[in-house]
Amino acid sequence: MTGVPASAAGGSSGARRTAAGAASGKVPGTAMGRGAARSAEGGEPGATPGARHGAASGTGDSAAAAGDGSESAVVDAQDDGKPARGGKLAAAAVNQASVWNVANLLTMLRLILVPAFVALMLADGGYDPAWRSLAWAAFAIAMITDLFDGHLARTYNLVTDFGKIADPIADKAIMGAALICLSALGDLPWWVTGVILGRELGITLLRFVVIRYGVIPASRGGKLKTLTQGVAVGMYVLALTGWLATLRFWVMAAAVVLTVVTGLDYVKQAIVLRRRGIAERKAALEEKEA
Repeated sequence: MTGVPASAAGGSSGARRTAAGAASGKVPGTAMGRGAARSAEGGEPGATPGARHGAASGTGDSAAAAGDGSESAVVDAQDDGKPARGGKLAAAAVNQASVWNVANLLTMLRLILVPAFVALMLADGGYDPAWRSLAWAAFAIAMITDLFDGHLARTYNLVTDFGKIADPIADKAIMGAALICLSALGDLPWWVTGVILGRELGITLLRFVVIRYGVIPASRGGKLKTLTQGVAVGMYVLALTGWLATLRFWVMAAAVVLTVVTGLDYVKQAIVLRRRGIAERKAALEEKEA
C-alpha cells in the first residue's frame, strides 16, 4: 500500500473520468471541457491529486456554465465581430432614409424655386410689378432657407453627402438665375453679373483644387458678401423707383466690392494652404527616408 488516502485516489480517478468525458464531448462546452481535462491531467508541477480534482471539478462547472451560455456568447461574438445578417442592408436603409431630413428638404425647396423664380421674373415681359413682387418672394424664401439648412445640418448632425453637393449648387443656381434675368432685362449691367458669377464659380473650383491640402474656412467677409449680394439682388428684383432705386445701386456697388475683396482673400488663403501642405508632405517624406 502506498498510504495514499482513498479520497485522493478517488479524486484522481474522478478527475480522469471528468477529463475523459470532457474530451469525448459529454461535458457541455467541449472546448472548456478539454481545457479542464488538460488542467486535471497535467496540473501544475507539484500539485497534489486532490488539488487537481478540485481544479477539474471547478473548471468543469465553469465549462458547464459556459456551455449553457454558448448561444449568448455567439451573439456577443457577432456583435463584436462581423455584423449580423442583414446588418449592411439595414445600415444602407438608415443612410438612405437620412437623406430625407429637414436640412436637405430645405435645399431641395431652393432647387425647385429656381425655375419658379425665373418663370415669375420673366412673366408678362419681365416688367410687371405684380409678377416681380412674386419673383421677389420666391427669391427671399430661397435666401432665407439658405440661412437655416446649413445650421440645422450642423446642429442636429444631419450632414449628408447629398447636402454637401446640393447646397452650394442651390446657392449658386438661385443667385445666378437672378443675376442673369436682371441683366437680360437690362436692369443690371452684364459686367456686374460676370464679376459675381465668375468669383463664385472660381472660388468653388479653387476649393476643390486645394481640398487635398485642407479646407478653406468661410470667413466673416464671405458671409457679409453673401448677405449684401442677397439684399442688393432682392432690391433689383423689385420694381423700385426714386431714392430706393438710388439706394439699391450703392448696395450693389458694396456687394461687388466685397465680392472682389473676399475673392482675392480666398485666393491668398488657397496659396498659403497649398504651400503649407506641400512643405508638410516634403518634411514627412524626408523623415520617412531618414
